[in-house]
Amino acid sequence: MPDFAEPLQRLIDEFRRLPGIGQKSAQRLAFHVLRSPRENAARLAAALVDVKDNLGICAECNNISDAELCPYCRDPHRDRSQICVVEEPHNILPIETTRTFEGLYHVLGGSISPLRGVGPEQLKIKGLLDRIAQGDAKEIILATNPTVEGEATAAYLSRLLKPLGLKVTRIAMGIPVGSDLEFSDEVTISKSLENRREM
Repeated sequence: MPDFAEPLQRLIDEFRRLPGIGQKSAQRLAFHVLRSPRENAARLAAALVDVKDNLGICAECNNISDAELCPYCRDPHRDRSQICVVEEPHNILPIETTRTFEGLYHVLGGSISPLRGVGPEQLKIKGLLDRIAQGDAKEIILATNPTVEGEATAAYLSRLLKPLGLKVTRIAMGIPVGSDLEFSDEVTISKSLENRREM
């Protein structure tokens, strides 16, 4: 005998398919939807369908977009001489919230991970090379994640791009602001020392 009525159980099962949502969270979300007015559920359903029907990938940088080009690639005020390379579209937001980077982006669609069967050929590197060939880019900023895969991807791209005569930089990594040295691991401290700057 099922624990819940079939429509509610189906909703719980669908929520459980989402990343980071376990059984208890799925039940909480489903009961929230059940208690909410019908209009809220309709808006949620419409938003889900809208995302699937009206979003795609930017033809230039592979970011999520509701048009052929994303807002960054469409913006004539962005600095076309700098391209910041990230792994996934959601990696752009933390950079944008700093309000200090005014260049363009390039989304690889992942990182090199031999254990998962992802090599350079599975990433959107060719599009980056095509953009560089247009001649506007002067600096490529590698902002891949500070993981083994992200470091491998950055090292691969650096070896690939440096012979093209571009300035290739890597974002600095180290101790976060507001943290304490005693809570930092040896790799983080090592990166902090390696990326130190003169004051």
